[in-house]
Amino acid sequence: MKTSHLIVLAGLAIAAPAVSQAQVAGSTVLGVSVAELRDVTLGWSAKRQILGRPVYNNMDERVGSVDDIIVTPGKSVTYAIVNAGGFLAVAKHDVAVPVSQFQLNGDKLVLPGATKDALKASPPFEYAN
Repeated sequence: MKTSHLIVLAGLAIAAPAVSQAQVAGSTVLGVSVAELRDVTLGWSAKRQILGRPVYNNMDERVGSVDDIIVTPGKSVTYAIVNAGGFLAVAKHDVAVPVSQFQLNGDKLVLPGATKDALKASPPFEYAN
């Protein structure tokens, strides 16, 4: 009985590399390579470093916070959704701002020339259903 278990386990151990290779050969790679992973780790995390971050103007006044980022079907980040309303979602007023208008000043996201009033006067962003 024990010998048959050992034979089955040995057979699985020998077959496992072949099964693993068969699944990868000719299929789409779902993850990234080791080289690509290095690039990924140097990038920004939307969850950890962008979403919820305050947005300042060039006079160091807080004018809102980043609530979301929009990724186009072409896979590029085009807009940041900035909450220009009150804090803690009170009187929330989301505005779409092109990411090209943002600057990174040290550790701060800066939207030069922005004021709370100007952002609140902008058309509100609403998600399509």
